[in-house]
Amino acid sequence: MKNITINTQLSVFDTLQELPQEIQNLMEQAVAIRKKAYAPYSKFRVGAALLLDNGKVVLGSNQENAAYPSGLCAERVAIFQAGAVYPEARIVKMAITAASDSNQTQSPIPPCGACRQSIAEYEFKQDQPIEIYFMGEIGAIYKSDSLKNLLPFTFDKNFL
Repeated sequence: MKNITINTQLSVFDTLQELPQEIQNLMEQAVAIRKKAYAPYSKFRVGAALLLDNGKVVLGSNQENAAYPSGLCAERVAIFQAGAVYPEARIVKMAITAASDSNQTQSPIPPCGACRQSIAEYEFKQDQPIEIYFMGEIGAIYKSDSLKNLLPFTFDKNFL
């Protein structure tokens, strides 16, 4: 038997003001769209803002459904919208923020597993990493230089 060690590195920003201005603007857009999320069941609102290489910003918020599996997370709403409207563009940066109607989220909240797989698909497609910034409602912001830091064993078309 052998052991495998996986190391990952994230950058931590204590406040929004520490972020580069471009990322502050992107995160502010994620916060604004988060407030428009349709989350009547979980009361947990998520917003995502994507910066594309063509300069466009694509937004997404979670959209719930009484049949829970039929809803969609903010990250996938934004990613699929970008893929549909700007199929040739690359996703350069992604800002994600999450907040609960019940209590204040103070820790950075990363994408769920399904969203990580969707982000991975676009990293593979564009052969370029996506910078991912994520936060709760307040507090620190984490930055990952690539989805591979959040999902080190990725599943891609090479396995099919």
